[in-house]
Amino acid sequence: MSAAPVLPVTRSGPRRTRLPAVLAGVVVAALAVSAWQPADRLTWFLETFWVFLGLPLIVLLWRRFPLSGLLCVLLAAHALVLAIGGHYTYAQVPAGDWVRDAFGLERNPYDRFGHLMQGFVPAILVRELLLRTSPLRGSRWLAPLVVCACLAFSSVFEMLEWAAAVIGGEAADAFLGTQGDVWDTQWDMFCALIGAVVSLTLLSRAHDRQLTALERGRPR
Repeated sequence: MSAAPVLPVTRSGPRRTRLPAVLAGVVVAALAVSAWQPADRLTWFLETFWVFLGLPLIVLLWRRFPLSGLLCVLLAAHALVLAIGGHYTYAQVPAGDWVRDAFGLERNPYDRFGHLMQGFVPAILVRELLLRTSPLRGSRWLAPLVVCACLAFSSVFEMLEWAAAVIGGEAADAFLGTQGDVWDTQWDMFCALIGAVVSLTLLSRAHDRQLTALERGRPR
């Protein structure tokens, strides 16, 4: 199989759309609101750290490597999920309490939703990176490798949670959000797996169309 070249991007396409700038503004505003009197300051920092790391990186690399509109929307949505979870802590998000009470659940499910997003969004991120920088375009290995990458990220995150628990002790309980579930780690990784598979199933065709448009320099 011949190697697929990095997709060329003309200057006109990425500059015409205002969507990335609008989404970045929404994310920054959400971070500012979530930082106002959070339930636990340490939890807020740990949950939103990835946004503070990722957003500047995207901005710095945008001219050389602009992202598809679909990926921008997904990353912004994930950032909002992290900001909300960081502000309330995952076990105390009001929307999760409403779902718990409405469906008679034993725990606030917002943490499960967050880990679904941990697979759903990175699946498209990894897919875009592989399609644009590797020889995997058209390969049957693309989807399995994307899912494996999402599971690897989820397992690393669980190890970071374990490290936080060892270092922080009871102070890290809000960040862990286990809510007394001894199988919480396994559930978190399973949710990430389901999120990645669902994302690839539902969004791959739309993602391919946007990457084609990005390659041709059309506004997305």
